[in-house]
Amino acid sequence: MTKKHIEECVRDSLQSYFRDLGGETPDGLYDMLVRVVEKPLLEVVMSHADNNQSRAAQWLGLNRNTLRKKLVEHKLL
Repeated sequence: MTKKHIEECVRDSLQSYFRDLGGETPDGLYDMLVRVVEKPLLEVVMSHADNNQSRAAQWLGLNRNTLRKKLVEHKLL
């Protein structure tokens, strides 16, 4: 099996999403996508960073306070 890059997985998922819409017009697609990607991203990064917010923030290229705000928004704290 060939490794798929994240970009390819996202592209494939979006193509499926549009197929499933059956010609309907999507609404709020950007916010929906950010919402569904951000939470698992935070979960995985926090896990690999041993729940160290400073380390996770550095890996993500975010300010620690911004990371904390996002963790609260996603009910991960």
